Amino acid sequence: MKCGRRLGDRSRLDMLHVIATPIGNLGDLSPRAVEAFRSAKLIACEDTRRTWQLLAHFEIPRPEMVSYRQGNEERLTGRIVASVKAGDEVALCSDGGYPGISDPGYRLIRTCAHEGLPYDVIPGASAVNVALLMSGLSTSSFTFRGFPPRGPGALRNWFAEDADKDHTLVCFESPFRIAATLAAALDVFGDREAAVCIELTKLHERVSRGYLSDLVAQFRDAQVKGEVALVIAGANPKFRRA
Repeated sequence: MKCGRRLGDRSRLDMLHVIATPIGNLGDLSPRAVEAFRSAKLIACEDTRRTWQLLAHFEIPRPEMVSYRQGNEERLTGRIVASVKAGDEVALCSDGGYPGISDPGYRLIRTCAHEGLPYDVIPGASAVNVALLMSGLSTSSFTFRGFPPRGPGALRNWFAEDADKDHTLVCFESPFRIAATLAAALDVFGDREAAVCIELTKLHERVSRGYLSDLVAQFRDAQVKGEVALVIAGANPKFRRA
């Protein structure tokens, strides 16, 4: 396997920029990310309309854009890689947070790494880290597991894999399923501390902290809107209701 360029070496411009974009507050886009967007000849993004709104906010001229999303990653990866090989700067982003982290992008990043093509990661907002810190739960070790499965049995089995682990668990969930997911978590883990984080960094940010039984009651009939991150304490007895 070939090695990519040394981190921080800007002697080559024909490269892929993996850019973390704001999860809500546009002020979280870094100056380095703005520079990378300005220099990109091609932007591969999840939703071209949302990314164009981001570019317009920062008065960045619109380059060629392609919607790179679940369902067409395999088909478009070759085209994007070809642009990098042709000497173009290419930007990869999702609708919010890091591309490749529960969002499209892994396939392209993996291909560039495997072929020794130059790429860098431009840090920024991450719902995972924000949710973990907003939860008030232990940060000494944690596991992020993306979105849980939908079926009741599969969901309980999914949680059971972490039932005896001491690490804090972070996952994403649909606002339409958070009540059922909390109930399944209570069934598997018992009454541990947890936090439901909604619309992080946005105008209507809301974080509900408490024991799982309290959160189950709170969200049982609630109509939740927006993006949700769920954080659940590990198996340490100090996080369990006495």
